[in-house]
Amino acid sequence: MSFTLALNFEDGVSRFIQCNPNEKVLDAAYRQKINLPMDCSDGVCGTCKCRCEQGDYSLGDDYLDEALSEQEAAQRLVLTCQMVPTSDCVIDVPMASTLCKTGSEEFNATVTSAIALSDSAIEFCLTLNDENGIAFLPGQYVNIEVPGSDASRAYSFSSRPGSQQISFLLRNVPGGMMSRYLADKAQPGDSIRLRGPQGSFYLRTPVRPMLFLAGGTGLAPFLSMLEQLAANGNSQPVHLIYGVTHDHDLVKLEQLEGYRQRLPNFSYLSCVASTTSQWPHKGYVTQHLDQSQLNNGDLDVYLCGPPPMVEAVLSDFQRRAFTPVSFHYEKFAPSQAS
Repeated sequence: MSFTLALNFEDGVSRFIQCNPNEKVLDAAYRQKINLPMDCSDGVCGTCKCRCEQGDYSLGDDYLDEALSEQEAAQRLVLTCQMVPTSDCVIDVPMASTLCKTGSEEFNATVTSAIALSDSAIEFCLTLNDENGIAFLPGQYVNIEVPGSDASRAYSFSSRPGSQQISFLLRNVPGGMMSRYLADKAQPGDSIRLRGPQGSFYLRTPVRPMLFLAGGTGLAPFLSMLEQLAANGNSQPVHLIYGVTHDHDLVKLEQLEGYRQRLPNFSYLSCVASTTSQWPHKGYVTQHLDQSQLNNGDLDVYLCGPPPMVEAVLSDFQRRAFTPVSFHYEKFAPSQAS
């Protein structure tokens, strides 16, 4: 049985490779035409030093302390010329992908559907030509080419990795190039190209309670994360606060309700900012952050939404003097037609 390794480069590109049992990461990467940095390949120089973000591995003792100190090893820094994975792993490579003679992968797909869930949100579904699907980390995004143009737009997956059927939750931007295509031209069977995956906003291994904060169609990556958690099983509490501007902007509530059944430790609250809202929970996401949910900082926080919402949460955390064990966030701003 081989292991899947996600190589995350500092320019945001992710490449996924297979590593055989007892195979070193450097050898597996070279076998798949990805030239990770190296000089000696003997654990002497330290040139191949990376960080293992997730997963289990062995380093052995055939390397010099000058190449990797005991303190560095304790911080999960690794030498890829010595690292032998014993599980799937996520590895941060401190170098641009182009310098490793690689880059984002390209995929071909066909349009399955484009459904307006509200005036502000569209669910876009595709079927990949490759039945093996796209390998990505839940929360990452892909660049989708706008058919009939040279432009592309970046969207987070709302589906879980590994499926031939993939989906996205898009903001319907008036006059937006992709929005116009989906509203006026898209037909089932249309060919479309994707490039990716990318992004450092992704679900880490659940080891403590998690707080998900979503604004608008920033809900998309959390749907992917929740799908993965439900599929793999999860014992950690997960609480989602999902905020929108108007009542009609609320989408995917039935799917969120479904996660209550599939994830026993999952809870969520949806809120609407408009003062004219008829929704039971009014106000901004920050107004629904209960101190008990912050768990005295023993928490992994994930935040995704438009820039004003993200900045508001960051300011609120600063005001509270709240610092979680880990904090991952992503801002998104829709592209307009050029």
